[in-house]
Amino acid sequence: MDLETGVYQNHIKKASWRTILTLAYQSLGVVYGDLSTSPLYVYKSTFAEDIEQSETNEEIFGVLSFVFWTLTLVPLLKYVFIVLKADDNGEGGTFALYSLLCRHARLSSLPNCQSADEELSDYKKERADTALQSSFRARLKSTLERHRVLQRFLLVLALIGTCMVIGDGVLTPALSVFSAVSGLEFSMSEKHHKFVEVPIACLILIGLFALQHYGTHRVGFLFAPIVLTWLLCIGAIGVYNILHFNPSVYKALSPYYMYKFLRKTQKGGWMSLGGILLCITGSEAMFADLGHFSQLSIQIAFTSLVYPALVLAYMGQAAYISSHHNVGKNSQIGFYPSVPEKLRWPVLVIAVLAAVVGSQAIITGTFSIIKQCSALDCFPRVKIVHTSSKIHGQIYIPEINWILMVLCLAVTIGFRDTKRMGNASGFAVISVMLVTTCLMSLVIVLCWQQSVFVAIGFVAFFGTIEALYFSASLVKFPEGAWFPVALAFCFFLVMYVWHYGTIKKYDFEVQNKVSINWLLSLGPSLGFVRVRGIGLIHTDLVSGIPAIFSHFVTNLPAFHHVLIFLCIKSVPVPHVRPEERFLVGQIGPKEYRLYRCIVRYGYRDIHKDDMEFENDLMCSIAEFIRSGSTESNLSIEDAGKEDDKMTVVGTRSTHADGIQMSEDSPNVEMSPSVQREERSPPVAQRRKKVRFIVPESPKINTGVREELRELTEAREAGIAYILGNTYMKAKKGSSLMRRFAIDYGYEFLRRNSRTSSYAFSVPHASTLEVGMIYHV
Repeated sequence: MDLETGVYQNHIKKASWRTILTLAYQSLGVVYGDLSTSPLYVYKSTFAEDIEQSETNEEIFGVLSFVFWTLTLVPLLKYVFIVLKADDNGEGGTFALYSLLCRHARLSSLPNCQSADEELSDYKKERADTALQSSFRARLKSTLERHRVLQRFLLVLALIGTCMVIGDGVLTPALSVFSAVSGLEFSMSEKHHKFVEVPIACLILIGLFALQHYGTHRVGFLFAPIVLTWLLCIGAIGVYNILHFNPSVYKALSPYYMYKFLRKTQKGGWMSLGGILLCITGSEAMFADLGHFSQLSIQIAFTSLVYPALVLAYMGQAAYISSHHNVGKNSQIGFYPSVPEKLRWPVLVIAVLAAVVGSQAIITGTFSIIKQCSALDCFPRVKIVHTSSKIHGQIYIPEINWILMVLCLAVTIGFRDTKRMGNASGFAVISVMLVTTCLMSLVIVLCWQQSVFVAIGFVAFFGTIEALYFSASLVKFPEGAWFPVALAFCFFLVMYVWHYGTIKKYDFEVQNKVSINWLLSLGPSLGFVRVRGIGLIHTDLVSGIPAIFSHFVTNLPAFHHVLIFLCIKSVPVPHVRPEERFLVGQIGPKEYRLYRCIVRYGYRDIHKDDMEFENDLMCSIAEFIRSGSTESNLSIEDAGKEDDKMTVVGTRSTHADGIQMSEDSPNVEMSPSVQREERSPPVAQRRKKVRFIVPESPKINTGVREELRELTEAREAGIAYILGNTYMKAKKGSSLMRRFAIDYGYEFLRRNSRTSSYAFSVPHASTLEVGMIYHV
């Protein structure tokens, strides 16, 4: 499956039941690994310190009641039946909600947005805002668009949610693996277990991160069976414990037991909610991984298997605990004590495998969300490796992988117990859920055009539940909850400084761009000798001439015969269709041979390699020339006015009846469509001949044919990439914070991140970089 065209197959929701059930089965290994391993540590974290089990069983029954209703209201009701519907063209997650809002209220933080972007097929915005009849909705939309402070607040909110997801990517592997390995304490003495538990957990984590570069698709076929086996295992053990120890445990599902629990335990019970919260870790993954599956497949998997298995597992543990009061106090509270002794070793192995699968899912999700942030200029450029040629979205980021590994090991070695790890993980999880609730309230009003009272009811109901858990987690700040806050602050600082610096850099380029009329006044030669070849000038500007180009005009004696101002940008949609990939226009009269090409990618799109990209680019310009868009020969006076007129051109695969390009060896005869005459060079100097295969109909005139011939000659001579390597410094008199952000923060990130040429795989041998200093 071609990655570019295959991504749209994920959005075909009216699939056969066989396809839906297959996706539901596959989602077990990708989406539910984290959520399904939560029974390993929920009860143990809940009873760690704040409360103790008594003979009345009010504590364990109250905890079970809280777990049951939390599972029912948050993952089942909120995420499965409500939040999953707020997808961004099939994609989910915090940034998907933010992207959805950006398109409906013009909140985009991307500096080089164009009105043409709103014409994309996947933009899905009401053209005339016909549904926006409510005066409140109109005022809310207008207020958000007018006030930059509110726009920054929403960006900060989205970044905080993203940073907490990254923090969860650090804490979940450590907590899951450590909890799974803790089962060894029942197979050896406490003295030996103390020295074995942490090293084994660290070795498993090192192995997990070391294997990331192979990609999940190589072992992905094992993931779903492992999680399926684990869910059936904990469900069966739960049924056994219910029948064997306390068949009446089902009574604890009544909400009345929550009231009895809080009445008896009071402050201790409230503080223990931080442990109960861990039963919904991984719920956000259902929404974040929506792009790999369908909404219906995720709903079927959760409601038919995951939810019942988890409820039975928690009921079984509660039944066991309710009949073991005096055996070592709280030592019998947890998952492994409730497992029959003969099954502990097999269950331990399955638990470790399930923990690895759950960790794999959150690690892959972390890679994915960092890619989204990087595409939207909210994270420094990093190396992104696509580990599967068939499955879209499976990526590997080496720098992030090793950072996550070091942090995971630091958490495991530093905390050494599930209590503090659980406090940290719980705080990260509930923070992300609060962010999702806030963004969803705006989506309900602005995107779904529902009544404001529906949004208020959504926030009041789910926000109250999450605020209760958040307050309990906040109390645990000194006991581990500080870690995700510190980690999120560091990542937020990096992301916001990078975004701030990128915006300032673009603003400077806009204010200092070269006048097109000045450039055209130099004449067709632009003031220097034009030699064969194509000069590809990379810029972030979507109109005008970048200031960096004036350095070439004044300092270089010669330049390429064909000049293309290339802008590669991201738009606030997950995917841009191949037929809408390029925006092509001409600058000035035809004899100048100046073109502008804007290449648009969604925040989840895959950038092609350099050769395929070059061929698509050349074909798009050739198709633009053939289409007659350059038929009218503009005067110099009118050229500046025509700069913003662009034509949408697709990739080669989308216009099979259009111009195609082929490269022939020197002895191959050229197509009669577009040929060129030249003396045959020596064999050692011969290059591959390039030709454009032009369809027979419609006929093209002599001027267009000549322009295509010159483009062919230029392509044969080669392409040179001209890049501006800019250094930014704060202006004199700037505030201390601004100087620190620009001179130290942004410049440090720029020097230690990938160059702009990496974003589109520029070959180093064909690259020319020129430095400039921007005072912003």
